[in-house]
Amino acid sequence: MVRMVIRRLVETIPVLIIMSMLVFGLTLLLPGDPVLGMLGPASELDEATVEQLREEMNLNDPIPVQYLTWVGHVLQGDLGRSTATNQPVADAIVTRLPVTALLAVYALTISIAIAVPLGILAAVKRGTYWDLLASALSVVGVAVPGFWLAILMISFFGVRLGWLPASGYVSPMDDPLGALRHLFMPALAMGVGGAASLTRYLRSSLLEVLGQDYVMTARAKGLRGSYVIVRHALRNALIPFVTVLGLRLGDLFGGSLIIESIFLVPGVGSLMVNAIFTRDFPVIQAGTLVIALIVVVANLGVDVLYGFLDPRIA
Repeated sequence: MVRMVIRRLVETIPVLIIMSMLVFGLTLLLPGDPVLGMLGPASELDEATVEQLREEMNLNDPIPVQYLTWVGHVLQGDLGRSTATNQPVADAIVTRLPVTALLAVYALTISIAIAVPLGILAAVKRGTYWDLLASALSVVGVAVPGFWLAILMISFFGVRLGWLPASGYVSPMDDPLGALRHLFMPALAMGVGGAASLTRYLRSSLLEVLGQDYVMTARAKGLRGSYVIVRHALRNALIPFVTVLGLRLGDLFGGSLIIESIFLVPGVGSLMVNAIFTRDFPVIQAGTLVIALIVVVANLGVDVLYGFLDPRIA
């Protein structure tokens, strides 16, 4: 197991290098000038002031030099300063990341809570109305956009019925139940799509496992159906399920941009949306880098979890 973890860590290094190049390079393709976005319209600026600021921000250097300078600062924990607020980007990320992480974990929990029983039910009751119902709900869940579901929930549960807060955020340190209530609708909007895809993967994987000889033998011994499913079939069926689960975690962090903006949740997603509108390139770079890093770590965690689910993989 330890050898597998070390091997995966070594394999992650080139991925991180390529990822940093993509984050830096794609940011350069964005329209707009960070200097003009920071200082205002070009017609109102002195050319000398613009050039001086370009020099201070290393924008006059060749792109490879800019990239190496940026990477050097990132490795030291310096993500730059916001061109909109002139505040350290790292401070803003550190402040908002726990909010996004809490929302993502909440959404992932909802996805698992829906997908596991629904996927097992669809597999065990294959070909019945329960299977058709689970499949239909999965198709609907995949087809419905998260932002549209969010707007519907705000209109119905937040405005018309008043059951849940329509927007805002409460820290779980101050009010745990209030935090769960405020984040329930955004977490549900993010989690429904994931629950649909996870249900389909778990159903397909479990059907394949239930047809294996060792499961048939366990049933022939007279073991209870629920014991056979949980003890023998489900563990092996979880391997592809965990793969999709790890990818889904990255999708949740990326999808938080729209959902956080709709529900006014002060996370990394809403921070990046504001940065896009203000052309705050350092914030965009840092936010994208953090989300990409989380995806890499999530996939690394999935690889390690494989070893626990099936020691033969290690």
